[in-house]
Amino acid sequence: MSTAETWLKENSFGKIVRSETVEGGCINNSSRLFLESGISLFLKENSNTPADMFHAEAIGLKTLGERRAIRVPQVIHAEDDFLLMEDLGQNSVSTTFWIDLAEGLAELHKATSAQFGFTIDNYCGSTRQENTLSNNGHEFFATYRILKLASLAFYRKLIEIEDLAALENIAKNLSLLIPQQDAVLIHGDLWAGNIHCCKNCEPALIDPAPYWGWAEAELAMTNLFGGFSKKFYEAYESNSQIEKNWRERMPIYNIYHLLNHLLLFGTSYLAPIRNITKRFT
Repeated sequence: MSTAETWLKENSFGKIVRSETVEGGCINNSSRLFLESGISLFLKENSNTPADMFHAEAIGLKTLGERRAIRVPQVIHAEDDFLLMEDLGQNSVSTTFWIDLAEGLAELHKATSAQFGFTIDNYCGSTRQENTLSNNGHEFFATYRILKLASLAFYRKLIEIEDLAALENIAKNLSLLIPQQDAVLIHGDLWAGNIHCCKNCEPALIDPAPYWGWAEAELAMTNLFGGFSKKFYEAYESNSQIEKNWRERMPIYNIYHLLNHLLLFGTSYLAPIRNITKRFT
């Protein structure tokens, strides 16, 4: 009997009568559980994750959900090796899906903070994401989003000393490359795989790595792996104060996610990193 199944029984949720494997995750095992009470829940399991990973995800989901701007799954319970959430169901994207998603995201980004970072460190994929609070967005992004991962990549011999120097140069000059922006609550890992269409066709955010950061960095991530619908970007720009030329800065923001993918998946991500450093140094 799994620890999740034991917890459900001990907390009066009843017996699992059926489970369905849910494909798509590259880190955890996911399944939809059908209970004898008639309800269904969503389960993520992994006995090899860091002990705080699912707890951090639960806190991130709760923080995003408290904004009531866009749907996120409600957390039922988190343990070291599993996370139980409400089952959002699944459906095909409707004609208004991307507009609804953009409006919800723009609403999420309206709340600002005096500091960048987050109350805890969390994870972007399986990489620990340091969120030490800072009053300076440029220093925060340079230190915890570029230099932290660049140093780790160099230590693992995934980049050369010249690559490290180029990344350090971009980090040093970040205030010249990126305009001043407020810190807003962002999902933190917003690509197509972390967007969900609920049973009622409502858009939802899943698998977050949230922190108080730049809205432009959030939008840049959406473009990294193919991009979202044109309707999404038009609706977001219409419902936010984002600068019209934000796309010019996308590559700089995406250094972070490319470095993360380099650490997680290997050297196929080195070439795009070098293309960016060549352009901005």
